[in-house]
Amino acid sequence: MTNAALSFYPHPKARAFTLKSNQFEGTRVTAGFALTGWAGGAPLALSASPWEIEPEPNPHGSDLPLEVRHRIRINLSTTLPGVTARVHAALLAEKPLLMMKMVVRNDGDTPLHLDRLTMAQVQDGGLRLLGSLPSEPAFYSQGWQSWSSSGSCQPGCQQQKSILERFQVPMIFNPGTPRPRNGNLFSGDMFGVFGDLKARIGFLGGFLSQKYHFGSLQTRFAPVPELELWANGDDAMLPPGSCIETDWAACGFVTLDAPDPLGDYLAAAAAVNNIQSQAPIPVGWCSWYHFYTKINEAVIESNLDAVVDLQPDLPLPLFQIDDGFETYPGDWFDFVPGFPEGLSSLARKARRAGLTPGLWLAPFIVHPRSRLVREHPDWLLRDKKGRRVTAGFVWNRFTYALDLTHPAALAYTRQVIRTAVEDWGFTYLKLDFLYAAALDGQYQDPTKTRAQVMRMGLEALREAAGPQVTLLGCGCPLGSGLGLFEAMRISADVSGYWAPHFPPVSFILRNEPNMPAARNAIQNILSRAFLHRRWWVNDPDCLLVRPDTDLTLAEVRTLATAISMTGGSLLLSDDLPALPNDRLRLAQVLLPLIGQRAQVIDWMDRYTPSLLRLDLEGPTGLWHLLAYFNWHEHQASLEFSPQAFHLPGGGIYWAREFWTGQIGQMGADAPLLLQDVPPHGVRVLAARAFTPQMPVYIGSSLHLSQGMEVSTWDWHKDSVSFSFDVGHKLSGKAFLYLPKSPLGAWINGHPQMPQPCGQGMYAMNLDEARESEVHVKF
Repeated sequence: MTNAALSFYPHPKARAFTLKSNQFEGTRVTAGFALTGWAGGAPLALSASPWEIEPEPNPHGSDLPLEVRHRIRINLSTTLPGVTARVHAALLAEKPLLMMKMVVRNDGDTPLHLDRLTMAQVQDGGLRLLGSLPSEPAFYSQGWQSWSSSGSCQPGCQQQKSILERFQVPMIFNPGTPRPRNGNLFSGDMFGVFGDLKARIGFLGGFLSQKYHFGSLQTRFAPVPELELWANGDDAMLPPGSCIETDWAACGFVTLDAPDPLGDYLAAAAAVNNIQSQAPIPVGWCSWYHFYTKINEAVIESNLDAVVDLQPDLPLPLFQIDDGFETYPGDWFDFVPGFPEGLSSLARKARRAGLTPGLWLAPFIVHPRSRLVREHPDWLLRDKKGRRVTAGFVWNRFTYALDLTHPAALAYTRQVIRTAVEDWGFTYLKLDFLYAAALDGQYQDPTKTRAQVMRMGLEALREAAGPQVTLLGCGCPLGSGLGLFEAMRISADVSGYWAPHFPPVSFILRNEPNMPAARNAIQNILSRAFLHRRWWVNDPDCLLVRPDTDLTLAEVRTLATAISMTGGSLLLSDDLPALPNDRLRLAQVLLPLIGQRAQVIDWMDRYTPSLLRLDLEGPTGLWHLLAYFNWHEHQASLEFSPQAFHLPGGGIYWAREFWTGQIGQMGADAPLLLQDVPPHGVRVLAARAFTPQMPVYIGSSLHLSQGMEVSTWDWHKDSVSFSFDVGHKLSGKAFLYLPKSPLGAWINGHPQMPQPCGQGMYAMNLDEARESEVHVKF
């Protein structure tokens, strides 16, 4: 089977297949399938019999809503009587992807329990990129759920791990995905990329959804590269006379330096999951990161009033109440004394103020002191010995999880959502700790995999909420939420601390990769930036701008830059009435939202990326917003060059740094050096092509993009006119290059001569940028 990008060759006698690139010479992967499990004490495996290959009777079936060029079936025999397996393989017509799914049928006499359904097993040098074994291997590892750390692993490194075991492991890690402890051995969830940093080519393998199974990957760099992609069977029972199929898997080759290297895979997953929504990006306020659980009606109303009063200066249309209103998670209809009338009156007040009322809920997790535990112990997930399964250490307690295969437990989660929407009046729900539906345990329905239980639970919540309610998933296995959520948390919880802080043992936990911390949130904000607007709106968690956290000003600016340039939602979580004006401005300059995701230049070259490029276009023309992060624990000098950000070479760029206001020129042979960048700091340049004969808008202090604030731009041989509209009250300075000295200038008809800054640059003061019109003659 072949298309313009790929050729697929099955080898029936060798029981392997080869996927060859038609775009990159000498690039191919040779792999096999595998199947493990047991029935009646006998192990299950694929037999040594040759494959049988036959054409697919219905090549354009509704199970794969993509344009297919070729499709076949590969019949596999197994070591157990009556157990058969079949792989459906489809090569897409236009996209450089091979699709595969495995179907296992049990026509034996005893129940079958499945362990792994392996879609690609690459061994013995079966991966070659540009004709050679990868000489500088790297592996992009995707974490299981929202908080699970993601990033690219390099040779000699060890995979990020946690020392908290029972405290945190149930929350963060998929039980079916190995957690390697040796160097050069890495694992990941759902999808991953094995790349060669020298060849700049990679092999992508992953699943398009996780409705039936959680997908896992594992790779080894040495002595020769190995890679395995499989679906977790979870030992779920397959009764005689029944069958089960995996989600579709996809394989292909990617260019590491492409502007959108994973675009074809992400688009295919979006199509399979019918993701069409272009939901508005949430902007608002959340109660959690200042008040945590110490909230009451007075606190909420005070901040609601502040949000209303701030609307002209800082429009925050979403108002979200977080944890702290309920007596215990699990008892969602029992309120603490601070909310004697419940929540409906607060939601009503928010609506009357023109705001969207939002609410935090965690419908799958249960506090051990809750009334639910006492009254419905049969609803809780148990292990093989009948003990309650822990859902991790939360609220300073080991928590429990609902067994959603118990009909009454599933019905209760529906009731919680319906009540919040229909009776309390909330139209935005943040649903947290969702991983609790897919823990390792003995479900009352033994025929369902953990992924099936999770998907069943999430679909129940979506149905209960209705199509008009915005749902944000949090602590959710990413593939399980496809097509169900408008927004998805993609990072660990943020915090008022750069590294994990948990006195008196903070020094022990400093390197924990998944605990709440600004550093950990930024890790996934950058490494998962490409998901935004592909699968949902990315939720990078809240921005904290108040001065009384442990974060330095540089770290606050870094967090703000990462959130803004990756395009996701923006929620403040400070006590708004106490926020100083200078800290309020840190949020003001991010509005209106950029809304677009930046290209992460070095996503494969290091675990925590440091280079972002965002191409923007508006009335002033095309410009490039470039960010460079200093992840060192000391001050550093950062060198900006067109080559580092893959910009067109040969010309000169005007560049203005937003946070410091530094202006300079950047060229291929003349990089711009920015010195004394603080630890964990960032520099953000707006780079524009320099043309001496025409005026150039250099940037401003009004908006991080340094261009979106301009609503019109019109120039002639001896004048330029432009106007601003940031959508809220804000003052600042704008900078422009003029080919000749100015003869006069006016702002809203009032004369104001531009201030010279050298090299033909001028500054203009704007007292009110919302409706400023500027005219300059030269």
